[in-house]
Amino acid sequence: MSIGNSPEDDRDFPPEDRDSIGRTLQQGRIASGLTVEEVSASTRVRIPIVHAIEEDDFSRCGGDVYARGHIRTLARAVGLDPAPLVEQYDAEHGGRPAPTPAAPLFEAERIRPEPRRPNWTAAMVAAIVAVIGFVGFSMFNGNDVRGGTGTVAEGPAPEKKTTTPKPKPTKTPGTKPAPSESAIAAVPKDKVTVKMTAVDDKSWISAKAHDGKLLFDGLLLKGESKTFQDDERIDLILGNAGAIELYVNGKKIEDSFEAGQVERLSYTKGDPEAG
Repeated sequence: MSIGNSPEDDRDFPPEDRDSIGRTLQQGRIASGLTVEEVSASTRVRIPIVHAIEEDDFSRCGGDVYARGHIRTLARAVGLDPAPLVEQYDAEHGGRPAPTPAAPLFEAERIRPEPRRPNWTAAMVAAIVAVIGFVGFSMFNGNDVRGGTGTVAEGPAPEKKTTTPKPKPTKTPGTKPAPSESAIAAVPKDKVTVKMTAVDDKSWISAKAHDGKLLFDGLLLKGESKTFQDDERIDLILGNAGAIELYVNGKKIEDSFEAGQVERLSYTKGDPEAG
């Protein structure tokens, strides 16, 4: 006795008899009475990408991870179960992609700045101990001079001049100034500048320059920030867009992204106007 479909059952239904992923999503959208523009607005997947997916062109998705994410998002938007479509995509594209090992890169990035931080506590304690020791030594020597009982056989005793030692000023350990937004507010007008901060949670991000050069590809942990700059355009992919606070050319992007949502964004020197 067997449970489920046997290999022989699979051979009775060849893949050619199934609708493609793009056609299934297109038929689901039409059955739901939605336009491509409406689906794009509700899912924040750009219109050209929706058209491309409905034509079974996944090259504009940016890789298998994002293609699978877009398939899930579009399927839910048109009322379809995304699981069979994702399984069909995996079967047609070599299986589920292996996760990117980004953690070691950021582990090194977190560890690297730590040796540069001066130990202000130890410096302050050492300075205080030095001052106390100097003052105590000076007072002890002063007491010895004032408390001497020796006398001179002839002539009056010389007048003793006492000087009060001046304590050395205690060095107050300097503190690093808090990061200022002036660097963002004064961004050059002939470049595009993008600053991202993981506020609520960590997020995988990717940033590319206008010529396709990869500026960054990895995990941005909660509380960390990254700033990118290019002469013409910066293309972004946010794996968890709802956790990211975004500044473009010194101005905060007010778009409300949802947690877990994948966003593909592009900004130029004239933004923020659209992104």
